[in-house]
Amino acid sequence: MKAILFDLDDTLVIDEANSRKAMAATAHLAAKLHGIEPERFALFAWEHAEELWMGSPVEPFATPLGIHWTECLWVKFGGTGEDMDRVRQWQTEFCPRLFVDALAEQGITGDGVPLAACYARTRRESQCNFADAAEVLTTLKRTHRLGLLTNGDPLAQRAKLATSGLEHFFDAVVVSGEHGIGKPDPRVFQIALDALQCPASEAAMVGNSLARDILGAHNAHLARAIWLQISGAEEFADTVPDATITRLSELPALF
Repeated sequence: MKAILFDLDDTLVIDEANSRKAMAATAHLAAKLHGIEPERFALFAWEHAEELWMGSPVEPFATPLGIHWTECLWVKFGGTGEDMDRVRQWQTEFCPRLFVDALAEQGITGDGVPLAACYARTRRESQCNFADAAEVLTTLKRTHRLGLLTNGDPLAQRAKLATSGLEHFFDAVVVSGEHGIGKPDPRVFQIALDALQCPASEAAMVGNSLARDILGAHNAHLARAIWLQISGAEEFADTVPDATITRLSELPALF
């Protein structure tokens, strides 16, 4: 095995858990300002956001590239083209509307702008890595070429990577939004493998998504596909990984 590809969100940096923390903080601000029930507010806002996202005109374009509504609440997108322009336009309407609707669900008429600002600020400040990410990458870097293969908007994902302090570990970084194709499409895996100058037969993929990372690695005929199972944030699919780990520190022993 000469090279290892890594996913970014919920593989090296914590994503969903911090998004839920930001929603909880926003709910507590709403309770302070309006006297609502914060747990009810947070639950409704999360479920309503999913409904708005799935019914939006931008979701069919955005989801395959790894853009999600949780990012729309705090990330500045930098992709080009009419489709990304539509995502940004939808984003400006979605952020305050979500929290206005969550207040209205409890009979309150209120301004969603300060709540949207709270979510964005809290989520940005909470951005962090898994505790063992740097140590594991340091160990594996000694014996393997390392690549990052992440779905998402280029500006957003590269900003997350820069904030993480992990960028220097990688010999290649591939972001789906820069190529117009995302995992599990085997073509984006091949782009990463070409950048690492490594054949699929001598490479492995590590990621938290069965539907994107593991299925994509199989589609691209990588030698190994290793699933990082994050409790409470599992993304299930009808595909079987070659190995399953529950923390990154288990990874070096597999190689």
